[in-house]
Amino acid sequence: MLTRRRFLVVGVAGVAVLAATRMLERPAGAPSPALRFLGRDSAAIMGALVPVVLAGAIPAHGAGRDAAVREVVEAFDRAISGLAPAVRGEIDELLGLLRFAPSRYVLTGVGAPLEEAGEARIAQFLSRWRESRFDLLRAGYQALTQLIQASWYGNAASWPAIGYPGPPKVAS
Repeated sequence: MLTRRRFLVVGVAGVAVLAATRMLERPAGAPSPALRFLGRDSAAIMGALVPVVLAGAIPAHGAGRDAAVREVVEAFDRAISGLAPAVRGEIDELLGLLRFAPSRYVLTGVGAPLEEAGEARIAQFLSRWRESRFDLLRAGYQALTQLIQASWYGNAASWPAIGYPGPPKVAS
């Protein structure tokens, strides 16, 4: 049972973990020239998540897959850069937790950087987050997966596979 005291202890512990992560975290990497919000390390994390979240929707191998992942990461970046500063900050904190090895291991069970972890390990941690009893992990799962999915299905390259003919043409 969640008592008031337990709630306060968990809240203080959460703040302490976030503060420690912020202080100890390595920088996010230089921004990529093609991206507005994501640094190199965060873009690499997103590049590792995209094939798992979109399994079966993007090409399985080769240059088509690489292009699709790159397009989704760029669209994710554009979407995030258009959000309110507070929301961008929360997403940056989430990506910071995934960049920082100790917090990544505690929250995901993955010790290696996500871009080196392999799709099976990423799928396992995403599944755990989706089914977690903690609202914060479920919210993190929803934020990442829904933004990735919106970034892909907002791309005209994905429309033929789902039978969407595209937006209606407006007569001029």
